[in-house]
Amino acid sequence: MNSNLFRSLALVGAVALVPATTAALAQVEVDTYQNLDEFVSVLNRVRSEYVDQVDDERLIRGAIDGMLASLDPHSSYLDASDFENLMSTTDGNYGGLGLTVTMEDGAVKVIAATRGTPADRAGIKAGDFITHIDGQLFFGGTLDEAVERMRGDPGTSVRLRVVRAGRDQPLELTVTRAIIDIPAVRSEVRDRVGIITVTTFNRNTTDMARRAIAEMERNPNTAPLGYVLDLRSNPGGLLDQAIGLSDLFLERGEVVSQRGRRRTDIERFYAEPGDVTNGKPIVVLVDAGSASAAEIVAAALQDHRRGLVMGERTFGKGSVQTLVPLGNSNTALRLTTARYYTPSGRSVQEGGVNPDIAVPQLSDPDYRSRSRIRESDLRRHLINETAVQEDVIQDDGRPDPRFAATPAQLEQRGIEDYQLHYALQTISRLGRVQQAGTGGDARPTSRR
Repeated sequence: MNSNLFRSLALVGAVALVPATTAALAQVEVDTYQNLDEFVSVLNRVRSEYVDQVDDERLIRGAIDGMLASLDPHSSYLDASDFENLMSTTDGNYGGLGLTVTMEDGAVKVIAATRGTPADRAGIKAGDFITHIDGQLFFGGTLDEAVERMRGDPGTSVRLRVVRAGRDQPLELTVTRAIIDIPAVRSEVRDRVGIITVTTFNRNTTDMARRAIAEMERNPNTAPLGYVLDLRSNPGGLLDQAIGLSDLFLERGEVVSQRGRRRTDIERFYAEPGDVTNGKPIVVLVDAGSASAAEIVAAALQDHRRGLVMGERTFGKGSVQTLVPLGNSNTALRLTTARYYTPSGRSVQEGGVNPDIAVPQLSDPDYRSRSRIRESDLRRHLINETAVQEDVIQDDGRPDPRFAATPAQLEQRGIEDYQLHYALQTISRLGRVQQAGTGGDARPTSRR
């Protein structure tokens, strides 16, 4: 028996339980070996009697993929090609379409199209199903296979058939692949408001955001009154970059914690002193495509009452994946090893981050009818064990007079992005109040 387990039982006065525990562990091992024997029997039967000869590597890979797919939507085995693709994605430079996708009932479903990428320019939207790739039906394959077929050399094209809810006929699109080298951070100043658009969390995100803010703050006479942090359609990325970006705006306190399988597997991450904006008002824009690392940032600023979260409820991915290299080969295991929690102890798993002010994207003609896929829609997603319900924004069905404009009316007013427009107006009001000194500290606060 494991000596550490024995000592733990002895310390709580449970030595009498040791024989029963030993028997239970022994039974688990017996059951495991029986299952392994059954697996080997199936493997041998397939090798010897399947109608076509199948090589062992394919059979073992299928078994591994099936095992990991039975866990959750985010755990997977990465062969050399998959591993290389993942590394290029986190480095922020790869050839493809700019899509974040998942598998649903054997079909490819779009979670988000990164803004400024070929997929975005082609009009692909969250909730779309990609049924055919280059004229061939894609159904029942793996997610890695779908991604591999859509990626390719820059300048080459791929034909996609897209099925969208609310449309009688599928869309036939030809999309030209490109180097997906969208900067992790873009910035501009509009009407004395700094706009920081974060498209992904790669190795450069925090440094790029810090430099962008420093540049905007360089001239005190033209420095922004406040900032809009745009995290819409951001699928996430590296945890340390989410912590780093949050830390830019926080003076102190916990940013996020992650909790593993055992009660002792808790790691907390804290902000260091120094707010690079000197306490100016912040609006964080999110939507159904804001996931993972983007949700960590939005929740941290919301919990610390440092930013006003605006837009739509986020995706709801509250789990941490660890990349485990396997052996000496270029293969790895992407395994869900922990859940993460916001500074107030909330889990965003399934439910996501609810905005303080829910603002629809009225400038999108398909907004009302468009399907929005979230973590809770994925099969075998992790259950939110805390199941906090008080943050859910209920829609009573009554029209909000603030959001009655049509896309055509907004176009006449020159508004291409209604959510951003609303955020800019909010920051302008808050920033001018703070600058005038008539309202004390005008930092936006959450409703909690």
